[in-house]
Amino acid sequence: MKMHSNTIFITGGTSGIGKGLAEAFHRLGNQVIISGRREDRLRSACAANSGMKYFVLDVTDADSIRNTARKVIDEFPALNCVINNAGVQRRHDFTGAKPLDDPEVLTEIQTNLLGLIRVSAEFVPHLKHQQNAVLLNVSSGLAFVPRSIFPVYCATKAAVHSFTVSLRHQLRESKIKVIELIPPYVATELGGAAQPPPGALHPMPLETFISETMAQLAGNGDEIAIGGAKNLLAASTPQSVQKTFADMNR
Repeated sequence: MKMHSNTIFITGGTSGIGKGLAEAFHRLGNQVIISGRREDRLRSACAANSGMKYFVLDVTDADSIRNTARKVIDEFPALNCVINNAGVQRRHDFTGAKPLDDPEVLTEIQTNLLGLIRVSAEFVPHLKHQQNAVLLNVSSGLAFVPRSIFPVYCATKAAVHSFTVSLRHQLRESKIKVIELIPPYVATELGGAAQPPPGALHPMPLETFISETMAQLAGNGDEIAIGGAKNLLAASTPQSVQKTFADMNR
């Protein structure tokens, strides 16, 4: 991936991985546009990074995606990179101990999967005409070996991986490079409430994750696994998944 002189749009840019990537790309001389639901945080991030721009975006809302995509393309016609990073993670108990929290399930699916699909669909026609075009989808190591306390999150990230593989194949004759970024457990707000099980890896510091990710993105890989996510990806054969799943979910 070309690492400088891009125009980059990032969803979920108010904190964590999204904000970290935005600031790292900004430092390299890219025009960065962040988006998210919390305008106060968007405004604060842009104030701290002169030249960075923002749009308020709710990726669970199809109209919000459509309208924001149109505005971004109109204001930044040189846009050549879109990073689908917005995500939420919730615990769910399907043992019958308590009723299903349907709104929370729906929010996870709409944010992590449907929003990503819609954002991709809105920007692909524009990206097809750009040089050095990139569509980057953030999945998770848990797409390959799930952690049972996050069943919906893991399922959506597995779907993101599958969608990205198909999208890459469909766009193979285009100018768009489709990248999947596969994070491990990173110290962000996303998983802050979850305690790792005994023997599990502790979260990778965000700064370390961003540094390793930027180094890997400078190469030509299509699937970029960072830190502990490499182990989960390597364990994704049927036999290995069963063993790793058992170890993770004791």
